[in-house]
Amino acid sequence: METFNKKSKDPKLLKQKAILIGIEFSNNGSSQLSDNLNELNGLAETAHYNVVTTISQKLTRINPKSFIGKGKVEEVAQLSRQFSADIVIFDENLSPAQNRNLENIFQCRVIDRSWLILEIFGNHARTREAKVQVELASLKYALPRLTKMWGHLSRQRGGIGMKDVGETQIQLDRRLIRDRITKLDRKLKQIDLEKKTQRKNRHNIYKVALVGYTNAGKSTLMNQLTGAETLVANKLFATLDSTIRKIKKNFPYPVVLSDTVGLIDKLPHDLIASFKSTLDEVRNANLIIKMVDISDSNAKRQIETTNNVVNEIGVEDTDSLLVFNKVDKVKDPEILESEIQRYPEALMISSKNGTGIDLLQNAIIRCYENKLDSYKIVINYKQAKLIQQIRKCAVIVQTDYEDTLIRLDLRLPPGGKEKVQELLKDSIQADKN
Repeated sequence: METFNKKSKDPKLLKQKAILIGIEFSNNGSSQLSDNLNELNGLAETAHYNVVTTISQKLTRINPKSFIGKGKVEEVAQLSRQFSADIVIFDENLSPAQNRNLENIFQCRVIDRSWLILEIFGNHARTREAKVQVELASLKYALPRLTKMWGHLSRQRGGIGMKDVGETQIQLDRRLIRDRITKLDRKLKQIDLEKKTQRKNRHNIYKVALVGYTNAGKSTLMNQLTGAETLVANKLFATLDSTIRKIKKNFPYPVVLSDTVGLIDKLPHDLIASFKSTLDEVRNANLIIKMVDISDSNAKRQIETTNNVVNEIGVEDTDSLLVFNKVDKVKDPEILESEIQRYPEALMISSKNGTGIDLLQNAIIRCYENKLDSYKIVINYKQAKLIQQIRKCAVIVQTDYEDTLIRLDLRLPPGGKEKVQELLKDSIQADKN
């Protein structure tokens, strides 16, 4: 199992012929198998593979040596020779032993869904943080899967720089990978510290995080609400880094919105762990917007996957809004009506043409105002000019003008109380001077 390199990012070099293999278990049906294979096909195309054929098998028991049955192994081997396949891609995760056995039989590369996702992430990583996160996850996944793929691993090596004289090449490769993992772990911890410092600067601001399946339209919505120019592409995992921008369009309060990495079913655990600092934007959010592509026939799966990841990172109790995006692509109004009945709390929008964006903004405002703390202050008429400044950091619910005093009933966001107290303190100090 190779790790990523610069050459592997060239689409021209990755137009290799691929055979896809899907599994139908007793607890799922043929429709789910079809959805799984369609998604796997999309992943393969995103990774620049040319899918030449797709194979499926019903399984009641996993073969510990080859995952699929012996007869199916022979069928795939024959098709591999017939199509001169470069790679066989399984929709399920393979054990290291299964991976090695199948490569020996098929005489070509064999990878599973997790490695395919890691490969796509490797191709799309652009920033220092994303590159470190993806390389760390891929090395952790590859370590137990090292095989004789380079053709020289059984050769004994020794000499200067070796830990042990006579160390085999595969032992050396494993040691080098472990050393690299240690270095990357340190790098990621440093990046995490930098991110924490940045988040501290935003701790008094209301934070909204976009979470959802890959290609659900999160980046397009980000651009709609903030005027940002986040990359928008009709492909899986176009966004790997979290983008943070202030909501500007017709918005009365200081709110920041973060666009996070897209989710997908069976996302590799090592990848979720490596993207900790990115997902921390979700952990620190005051409100989570769960986005679903309602035009996708498998929207229910998107909801389940999003909820599973939200639960896994421990933010299931954070306020959330369920948003069905791409309503403009749904031609049958009965489909929308049935989804509205099934999820009456969901908001229907099109981040592409702006439909329902005003409803979403109002929902965010309501969530914001529900979290405001009550606070009452009394000022004199000399301090009346403070009211305009107070409006910038608080919602003034009621103003009572009495003979000598003005009473203000406020609703404060996080950090608002400190700001109001600072304004009052500065005003009193100015009067003394």
